[in-house]
Amino acid sequence: MKTLKLNFTVPEDVAEALKTNVAKRKRSAFVSEAVRARLKELEEEELKRLLIEGYTARAKESAELNAEMEYATLENLDEIL
Repeated sequence: MKTLKLNFTVPEDVAEALKTNVAKRKRSAFVSEAVRARLKELEEEELKRLLIEGYTARAKESAELNAEMEYATLENLDEIL
């Protein structure tokens, strides 16, 4: 996999914790894994938002369709019984 060198700043406490807890040669992999995990969370949050938006938009249509189906089912009930 192709890699790119990035330069960014982090709060001092985050940098110190990274230096203390992760070996020097493993920091890039550690940060990459953390960023990947957070990006996945963001993607899942967006998907959830879109699903909620879609279900909300369809709620009225579904209620109307259910009412029509209930009427259609009850319409011939006397003939069946």
